This record gives sequence, C-alpha cells and structure tokens, in this order.
Amino acid sequence: MGWMYRNILRPLLFMQDSEKIHNQTLNALAWASRNQWVGGALSSAFHSKALPIELFGLRFPNPVGLAAGMDKQAAAIPIWASLGFGFTELGGVTWHAQPGNPSPRMFRIVRDEALINRMGFNNPGAETMATRLAEWKAGGHWPNHPIGINLGKSKITPLTEAAMDYSNSLRVLWPYADFFVVNVSSPNTPNLRQLQDKSALDEILAALHEVNTAISNASVTPHPLKPILIKIAPDLSFEALDEILELTKPRHIAGIVATNTTITRPSTERPESKQLYLETGGLSGRPLASRSTEIIRHLYRQTRGTLPIIGVGGIFNATDAWEKISAGASLLQIYTGLVYEGPGIAKKIVSGLSQQLLKYGFTDLSQAVGCKSK
Repeated sequence: MGWMYRNILRPLLFMQDSEKIHNQTLNALAWASRNQWVGGALSSAFHSKALPIELFGLRFPNPVGLAAGMDKQAAAIPIWASLGFGFTELGGVTWHAQPGNPSPRMFRIVRDEALINRMGFNNPGAETMATRLAEWKAGGHWPNHPIGINLGKSKITPLTEAAMDYSNSLRVLWPYADFFVVNVSSPNTPNLRQLQDKSALDEILAALHEVNTAISNASVTPHPLKPILIKIAPDLSFEALDEILELTKPRHIAGIVATNTTITRPSTERPESKQLYLETGGLSGRPLASRSTEIIRHLYRQTRGTLPIIGVGGIFNATDAWEKISAGASLLQIYTGLVYEGPGIAKKIVSGLSQQLLKYGFTDLSQAVGCKSK
C-alpha cells in the first residue's frame, strides 16, 4: 500500500491544491467514520500491532499518534484508531470560532518532503467542538485510544486576556479529552509566541490548573486532574526552554510536545523550493527533523527523563521514530509524514519500532526512551 500511495495515488492528489485535498480527504474519512463496514475494512488493513506504553495515567496501545492540525473539527474522530494510530490530538481549538487566515495558506515542498502552513487556527470554536464531541460519544463511535485536544488563543483576544481565553476552552472541553495541550507556539496567530515568555505562560498555566482542579473536585464521581502539556516552538533557545521547564513542577505540567512548526528555512539551490520557502507560515516535515530531535534530547537531559515528551517533526518511518524515542520521546506524532507516506504510516512505524526493540534487547518501549541521551 505504501508503494502504491507514493507512486500512484500521491502524484494524482498533489496535482491539486493542498488544502483542497486535505478537506476532501477529511470529508471522506468523516463518511467512513459513520460507516461501520468501511471502518472495519480500514482497521483490517491498517491496524497496528500492540506496542503499549503508559503515561499520564493513560494507556496508549502504541506510541504513534496523530498530531494536531489534521482533524481540527473532530470530523473523523473514530477513524484514526482504524488507521493504526495509538492516540489522536484534535484541534487547535480556540474559544471563539474563527475562519483562519486567507487562502492559499498551505504549500507543499515536494522535493524536500515538507509543508508550509499559515492556517491560523481555523476552527468552529470550543463550544461547537464540545457539542460535536458529545454527539460522537452519544452515538457510540468513540475511539478506544486516548484523545487529546490542542488549545489555542483566539485571534481577537488580546494577549493580556489570553489566560481567560484558554481557560474558557478548557472548561467546556474538559469532559471530552483525556489530555490537553497548551499551544503557545504556532507561528500563524499574531504575537502568539510571546506567550512562551515565562511570566505570560505562568499566568496561563496557573489559570488552567485552577479550572482543572475545580472541575475535578466538582465531579460527582471523583476524577483525577486531566494531564496538561505545553507545545513549544523549535525556534526557542535552550535557555528559553529551560525557563519553561522551571514552570512544569509548580504548575503541574504533565509533559512537553516538542515541537511545533518552524519559521526558519533551509538553504536550497532549487529555484522552485526557494520560491516556496518565501511563503510565510510554519514549516514542517523533513527539514524540521534534526532540530526537533535536538530539542527532545535537551529536554530529556535537563529533566533527567522525569518529564514525558511527545516528539513531533519529520517522522516518516521507523528510523525517524526510533531517533526521537532514543533521544527521549515517549510518544510520537505524525502530520506531514501522513501526507507524504499515506494511510499505512502508523502501522509501518509501529512494526519497525517493535523490530528495533528486539534488535537492542529491550522488552518494553519505555526502556528505549532516551537510551541514546543518557
């Protein structure tokens, strides 16, 4: 299937606008999500073997997850497990509904296996998302793996009111996610990355912990706090990363997602790539792989492996995945790799990781985490 996708289907898909194909594919997957027979057929073809790991008090059937940005509206929430993913992160979701930035806003750099996007948190808003998730649950279509929700700041909300914006979203979405990711690192909302500053981020995290605690305590049946993670930019210095790490214990942060897309551009002599790299937005894919691994390794060493890391950036195969895990990532997420490698990517990576564990004599995935960063 991988060869067929790369050599036959992908060239046909790539003849059309990137966002248009994304939306058409998501619509097809949304239909499949409501068709039990189709979902079963996809699961038979793409289901990953078991490679479980436990983090945040959650059991992940395998470490390969779907990154935020692929399914911002929970349009196809049941299908991602059928495609072999061990967890799904929905969103980014903002408190206010917003259309995002003007089109065109997604670009492929095919020779470099990269994407540039400046989507701008296009989403239906937290309250509509909560309604949609409630409908999926009521219909009996909820997936059997953990669900995360990526929280962003509304474009119309001033930076000084960011804490309230994030808190409102957490409050309405709290019942529907197993964990939440605070996104203060997207390059596509004006000034959002300023919220990675220690004092601004501290205010947001304090507000989220207050909401998290209040809802947890108010539950009729006692419920533990929902794990809250921070998604960071690859363009931060190690010093800035260390300042963020200083907040993780006092603000009860469960982990780090490393990393978001980058605003830097690689050097190239190809005229077509040069022209595409002039587009503003966040770059993902192969050019991001090395930097995201560097950051994972730094975070793992600074925390001595005590803070779980979700590795994102340039993962296309099991070799890429093993590099992230051995650097210190406990879980992985795929976005651009799915676009370029097709629907069999999760199954292929999980199978390859299982072989790597045997090769190195590990009996459990957690044993491999950070094995080359110690």
